[in-house]
Amino acid sequence: MDINITLIGQMITFIIFVGFTMKFVWPPLKKAMDERRAKIADGLASADRAEKELEVAKRKAQELIHEAKAQATKIIEQANMRAMQIDEEAKEAARVDADRIRKAANDEAEAHMIAMKQKLRKEVVGIAVAGAEKLISKNIDMTTNNHLLEEMAAEL
Repeated sequence: MDINITLIGQMITFIIFVGFTMKFVWPPLKKAMDERRAKIADGLASADRAEKELEVAKRKAQELIHEAKAQATKIIEQANMRAMQIDEEAKEAARVDADRIRKAANDEAEAHMIAMKQKLRKEVVGIAVAGAEKLISKNIDMTTNNHLLEEMAAEL
């Protein structure tokens, strides 16, 4: 293999090209690659931080859900107790009203019964007086007296 001038020219051109690339092309490429590497590292670090924060947020959310369930259970128990209390108060008020109404009805019935007894007594006295007048005016014999007494009993 002969080394000729073309090969030497190509070597010199290659060395100039490598030198030019090393001086002008390589530094901006290296800088862009370093910036990209830094951005990727920052992104990975941010992803790790976000993942840790997500786990913390999930734990806090679970704690809040647990607390909310406990509070909801407590509120429901209090509402049930209050409902039972209101129910008992309503039952007691109904009992009191029923007793009052029953007493008023009994009093009214008793007053009505007393009035009816007095009315009946007046009617019996009136019938007795009428019967006595008839007996006195027609005091003829015993059979007539019995007959008048049976008529008065039928009227009662």
